[in-house]
Amino acid sequence: MTRIGYARVSAADQDHATQVARLKAAGCTIIRKEKASGGSRKGRDELSAILDFIRPGDELVVVKLDRLGRSTRDVLNLVHELEEKGAGLRVLEPEFATSTDTGRILVTVLGMVAEMERKFIRERQQAGIEAAKAKGIYKGRKPSVPVEKVRAMRDAGEGPSAIAKALAVSPMSVYRALA
Repeated sequence: MTRIGYARVSAADQDHATQVARLKAAGCTIIRKEKASGGSRKGRDELSAILDFIRPGDELVVVKLDRLGRSTRDVLNLVHELEEKGAGLRVLEPEFATSTDTGRILVTVLGMVAEMERKFIRERQQAGIEAAKAKGIYKGRKPSVPVEKVRAMRDAGEGPSAIAKALAVSPMSVYRALA
């Protein structure tokens, strides 16, 4: 049996080191890591690679279930794919494996908890944004294009497509700047 570790962090400024150390201590001979959101499987090439080469009897190991996914459906689909390949999932914190009845129950419950946590994070973030807007602190993301330059080019008679091409931005960015 090969233990394959999967370490994931969400933000570019986060580090995998703690997860990698725990996975090595758990006996993982292969460790794949990536920086990607856990909200969906889109863009998670390392996880896809693991699912492509995992073999019967192998075990995918993660430190916490939320490193695998934040959606109950995604987590359960991953577990199902592993089971179809004759492989299993082991979570280190809290310790359980899907090879047991208790582990299969826990993966469902903890997947739901991770999904709820993600929802709460979004709600807190939105509440913080609304509070900052009310105080006049939050004005949204800074424009990705030089708004004054776009408007000056438009006043000079250039169309949105020409402006977009000249500034190497999308036409939608030009339309937003002109709005």
